[in-house]
Amino acid sequence: MTSESRPRIKITYATLRADNEELHALYDQGVERARARLGASHPNIVNGKERGGDGEFELRSPIDSELLVGRFARGTRQDVKDAVVAARAAQPAWAATPWQDRLAVLRRAADLLSERQMEYGALMALEVGKSRLEALGEVEEAADLVRYYASTMEANEGYDHPMDNGGVEGVHTRSILRPHGVFAVISPFNFPMALAVGPASAALMTGNTVVFKPASAAAMSGVTLMEAFRDAGLPAGVLNLVMGPGDTVGAELRENPGIDGIVFTGSYEVGFDLYKTFSTRYPRPCIVEMGGKNPAVVSRKADLEEAAEGIMRSAFGFGGQKCSANSRVYVERPVHDELVRLLVEKTEGIVIGDPIRREVFLGPIIDQAAVDRWSAAVTEARRDGTVFIGGERLTDKGMERGFFVEPTIVGNLPASHRLFQDELFAPFTAVCAVDSLQEALRLSNDNLYGLTAGVYSEDPAEVEYFLEHIQAGVLYVNRRAGATTGAWPGQQPFGGWKGSGSTGKSGLGMYYVAQFLREQSHTVVD
Repeated sequence: MTSESRPRIKITYATLRADNEELHALYDQGVERARARLGASHPNIVNGKERGGDGEFELRSPIDSELLVGRFARGTRQDVKDAVVAARAAQPAWAATPWQDRLAVLRRAADLLSERQMEYGALMALEVGKSRLEALGEVEEAADLVRYYASTMEANEGYDHPMDNGGVEGVHTRSILRPHGVFAVISPFNFPMALAVGPASAALMTGNTVVFKPASAAAMSGVTLMEAFRDAGLPAGVLNLVMGPGDTVGAELRENPGIDGIVFTGSYEVGFDLYKTFSTRYPRPCIVEMGGKNPAVVSRKADLEEAAEGIMRSAFGFGGQKCSANSRVYVERPVHDELVRLLVEKTEGIVIGDPIRREVFLGPIIDQAAVDRWSAAVTEARRDGTVFIGGERLTDKGMERGFFVEPTIVGNLPASHRLFQDELFAPFTAVCAVDSLQEALRLSNDNLYGLTAGVYSEDPAEVEYFLEHIQAGVLYVNRRAGATTGAWPGQQPFGGWKGSGSTGKSGLGMYYVAQFLREQSHTVVD
């Protein structure tokens, strides 16, 4: 499929609907190509060469446990060690390549992602259960991440800038940002392409090389990413793929002294432990992007229909399996009942089922552990409060072999309840009535996390109060497309405060790429 044959509509996470018939016809063709690839074996890629591991692991679809996505090489510590050696050997020549030429290769990779959007999006849907708009949006985001990061590097002229010479003739001073060397990139299942392509491309365009470990639950997306970069002409050894479990592949990436920096996206528990233990002899860059328990605040002065739509989309899009999911709501007491009524009404309208189907909004969650986590939360909500809607596992109408659960809204719980505190990564949101906007902000901020947050109010003073006092890195106001979700490269920088992130420099934003570099000043006297 050429870029000319792609539909003109651009799918992003803010896309409310897609009635473009050409888009759906192309996606259906992509599904056919994707299904033809299922069940194959896929090796690791080290120094441009295929290699096996300690046997293979199977990946089955959360839509249907009988659907084999593929078999993937189970990497070993030795595979990681060899990948690090290959990356270190390739790094000097890659760093010496003019940055403009590096960007040209990466932009070709972005174009290939866009051209293959339908097939790659369909594979992602089969692999992790994303709806077609979510899956297509993510492939497009991955391509746009490369393009946006490349533009920020161009805007900074390759991060090589003259400095003030103090008025002394014959003295020339410069600030130059240099690559660290070899980065490890460990990506999650929930955004298996965007959260791999983003850090990997930033590392690569700045002259680093990469050893890449995808989440085992999303190994197929790791394979397609490698395809695009290989076909774009990336030299052997510059990007290496080692798949496999965290206790071997991940542990070796953490402990190997040949890794100069690491990017991890995942849970707070794993990320913070990595942050505390990664550096040994001297500090090394450790970019950990962790979870969220993201609040929406609804004022008595809000457009409640708009608020309910935005909350529903952010709470239940991709089954709440986003670090930005809207998993708690603080609403002023006079409008609590009406907001709950509207939320229930909109949730009743969600189409649940096989996410490959055009009309489906909510597919399965990722695995049995996710179902168990959701089920435990439902049990607690029934014991301590009220389940307004949902709370049942779905095992009929073709869903009996998948991990399907009802989107669930709960309330009448104490504000201190753990369901307002713990990240669940499931289609589950808790509503709490409050007496004031100030109380809503206090409760919102009383949390380990600080990733995203949203507010609904028609009062500019209330909006300003929210923006001034909320402790989170990504804020949305009166957003129908999503109360707390839907960031896009170059539009909404995406990064967390407190327990949600380590650097204060957001992905999708203008400061992200520089994190993969270290500054060196040059003073040259004639």
